[in-house]
Amino acid sequence: MRAARLIKMVLLLQARASMTAAELARELEVSERTITRDAQALSEAGVPVYADRGRTGGYRLVGGYRTRLTGLARSEAEALFLSGVPGALREMGLEDTASAARLKVSAALLPSVRDASRTAAQRFHLDAPAWFSEPRTPELLPSVADAVWDDRPVLARYRRGGSEVERTLEPYGLVLKAGVWYLCARVADAEAFRVYRIDRFTAVGLGAERFRRDDGFDLPAFWEERAEEFARSVLRSEVVVRLSPEGVRQLPYALDPVSAKEALGTSGAPDGQGRLTLRLPVESEEVARIQLRGLGPEVEVLAPAALRERCAEDAARSAAHYR
Repeated sequence: MRAARLIKMVLLLQARASMTAAELARELEVSERTITRDAQALSEAGVPVYADRGRTGGYRLVGGYRTRLTGLARSEAEALFLSGVPGALREMGLEDTASAARLKVSAALLPSVRDASRTAAQRFHLDAPAWFSEPRTPELLPSVADAVWDDRPVLARYRRGGSEVERTLEPYGLVLKAGVWYLCARVADAEAFRVYRIDRFTAVGLGAERFRRDDGFDLPAFWEERAEEFARSVLRSEVVVRLSPEGVRQLPYALDPVSAKEALGTSGAPDGQGRLTLRLPVESEEVARIQLRGLGPEVEVLAPAALRERCAEDAARSAAHYR
């Protein structure tokens, strides 16, 4: 524990011209007295730590003491720091590892690019969780993440319907979608890749030997393909609607984007009033009824007749409230 702290203290002093005892204590989560003892230990070990006295003083390294990793351009340094997604790293149990890596690189950078992490963080941010939902970190996520990073097969037990199933999986990648964690994995001794929700895992055991990854596996492409397949698989019904120009514009926000894209891609020409008739693939008539409410007077349901009648009743009830 102390050895790791001493290394981090050296890296902090390499990355910054000078730091007070209070600043170091805050960064390393120890007392200022501990910082004094650590500085003395480093000095005795040959690390040139120097303490400036007085109100503006602090600790610094002398003699150009720094690591030899150089040559990164500003754009390269900023791209490196963009790879860190703090919330996701924290949930996977990799926050300390990522912090140490960023600190090592910062300490090694030339002064002209040392602020790359700050400039990148000011310009880009990933907010993975969905709106109006409380994100929950699956309990077994760190174990699954360890298996992914280390190419270790896992014996996973997970809930499927009302029962539990065991599978030996080769974990290829993790995906965080709208606050939900998924594992993309290949079933051992099979060619098929599948997607598993990690919050449905009830137990995970790591194998002793590493598996051999398929170098041709492309995680982003695989996820995009499976996500679209899933979206299409739940669109089992169809409704016919007539939309105003404003309704056409709002359609991708009211319905599933895959449904809207498919319907708009096969539509004909608008009528004389600019209204467009579409065949919408939907999950069910009841789901369509709820989704189409969001379009209000910009949509008219034409078929099926039962859905048209129910939507007319909903519109009449709404109108009655405003009389």
